[in-house]
Amino acid sequence: MGLLVLVTVLGNALVILAFVVDRRLRTQGDFFFLNLAVADLLVGGFCIPLYIPYVLTGEWRLGRGLCKLWLVVDYLVCTASVFNIVLISFDRFISVTKAVSYRAQKGKTRNAILKMVTVWIAAFLLYGPAILSWEYIAQKSILPEGECHAEFFYNWYFLMIASTIEFFTPFITVTYFNLSIYLNIRKRVSLRNENLSPGQEDSEMSFQGKKGNTPLTRDKRVAKSLAIIVSVFGLCWAPYTLLMIIRAACHGHCVLHALYETSFWLLWVNSAINPILYPLCHMSFRKAFTKLLCPRKVKIHPHIFM
Repeated sequence: MGLLVLVTVLGNALVILAFVVDRRLRTQGDFFFLNLAVADLLVGGFCIPLYIPYVLTGEWRLGRGLCKLWLVVDYLVCTASVFNIVLISFDRFISVTKAVSYRAQKGKTRNAILKMVTVWIAAFLLYGPAILSWEYIAQKSILPEGECHAEFFYNWYFLMIASTIEFFTPFITVTYFNLSIYLNIRKRVSLRNENLSPGQEDSEMSFQGKKGNTPLTRDKRVAKSLAIIVSVFGLCWAPYTLLMIIRAACHGHCVLHALYETSFWLLWVNSAINPILYPLCHMSFRKAFTKLLCPRKVKIHPHIFM
């Protein structure tokens, strides 16, 4: 658990530091990666550390007030993380399918900041009011002494609606974006091949090899990176979402606690994996990370940042 905290905090802090240090990362699309890193950093820096003594002792000993705060922040940052992935996917989708208009808006950060703020507001409104006011509206609390979970923990109807907004709709949306990008690239490759004779095609492929930066090549990288991010998101979130709904429907009697607990931790693992995906899937972050972690390499090979 301590290792997960360390990896999550350091990884996402590195993403934020790279954004601060490298001005080239301050584009509209990269602002959304920053927003995701902030949400994931809060997961590792606040949510997991407060949960560790709870899961080890089996009892919440930090008081009801801190329990409420922990629940609000945990649901907020996890939901914000999902909504940020949707925002990143939409940004990648527009960059490929409407490249001209996207480049015209690339340097304008006001719209990006507005979208970032909207993500946090929407994430809070999904669970925050319910966490804070459920027991007052119901005029009773179902939370036993020494436990800390949301009052709607076993309310199947609420969880089904919230899960649809938090997971099912985002997952279908990002899958659609990914599929659209793939079809767009496939269509462009097909049109390019139709317009080239066999000799020209070989020449074009040779030229493409000499030049890992044409629009089509960049878009293929975007498609691959988005596919990886979406796949990891689905693998980390699907088990918890499904088990949460089933658990609520049968009031916890049909789902093993250990299985549910494992799926719960899998959500937080996603926050540790995300910063690892950035350098793998994003050339700009890879260069910035190299600059921060391997300054000697930059001095010896300055051309990699040209």
